[in-house]
Amino acid sequence: MISNQILQNTIDGLKGITRIDLCIIDIEGKVLAATFPDADRYIESAEAFAASPADSQVVSGCQFFKVFDDHQLEYVLLANGDSDDVYMVGKIASFQIQNLLVAYKERFDKDNFIKNLLLDNLLLVDIYNRSKKLHIDTDVRRVVYIIETNRDKEGNDLEKVRSLYGGKSKDFVTAVDEKNIILVKELAENESYEDLDKTAEVILDLFRGNTEREVHIAYGTIINEIKEVSRSYKEARMALDVGRIFFEEKHVVAYSTLGIGRLIYQLPIPLCKMFIKEIFDGKSPDDFDEETLTTINKFFENNLNVSETSRQLYIHRNTLVYRLDKLQKSTGLDLRVFEDAITFKIALMVVKYMKYMESLDY
Repeated sequence: MISNQILQNTIDGLKGITRIDLCIIDIEGKVLAATFPDADRYIESAEAFAASPADSQVVSGCQFFKVFDDHQLEYVLLANGDSDDVYMVGKIASFQIQNLLVAYKERFDKDNFIKNLLLDNLLLVDIYNRSKKLHIDTDVRRVVYIIETNRDKEGNDLEKVRSLYGGKSKDFVTAVDEKNIILVKELAENESYEDLDKTAEVILDLFRGNTEREVHIAYGTIINEIKEVSRSYKEARMALDVGRIFFEEKHVVAYSTLGIGRLIYQLPIPLCKMFIKEIFDGKSPDDFDEETLTTINKFFENNLNVSETSRQLYIHRNTLVYRLDKLQKSTGLDLRVFEDAITFKIALMVVKYMKYMESLDY
């Protein structure tokens, strides 16, 4: 449960203070951490000590101690030397490691609870009973963030986020798959969605030095009860997917800002195909040339303003009008008319959604 690195750091710190060598061996006879070389030579003695009824023992000039986790033997700790001072250091070290076991077990229990809560695997009565047992507040404001990092195998990304929020008992950092890190963050009464964006930017800063991959963050709506955590998580997942389709340039996407993309994302593909066939008579916006598509996108960017669009495209106003007239003849939609513009914009988004869904099938 505790990583070997944590155990190594612990005994390294104790050796730095006491100048006494320490070693930790598990019940299977494997050296997990040591402050001196050739610790393997003590494995046989440690196994014999583990099988004995004694909690501590001097063997071959070393002090051996048992470290228990809830009355279950977990480790054998070795302190090099047989003096009273060495005995005291060994007792302190074994006590420290035992406390680490308790702390990590509590974190594991909370982590397991949060995972099941996110995935909606708990009955309502279980949510409140386990929250009470784990001392987790049930009626506070929270929001769920999903950080898409394509995590490294060593788990460094998870620890990076935990270094910011995991140490705080009111925030929870976990993962339910190989790609994403999940932050369930408790919010103060005065925190708004603007503050949530700032938090996302702080998290992004953790990964900005890595140019090999892009990190995307999505978050759901603010919820007020612990039973609603799974809803905020589902919203964040949808925001991540919808953002991938319609907001590729954005690194942070909020569920509350998805707009019409959220509706399109929930449409069945057959209905989308039917819609495109009706609007374009069997054709697709992909059939338009690059010049036409650039004109359309720039026209939408400038809120259907002909003068501003022509200025930004470095073309004469009449040239733009000609292109729009040509588009109207081929599609029956006049982008200068608001209703037609909305129809065309939705059609473009629907095609984009269909292409994304098709790419998932391959």
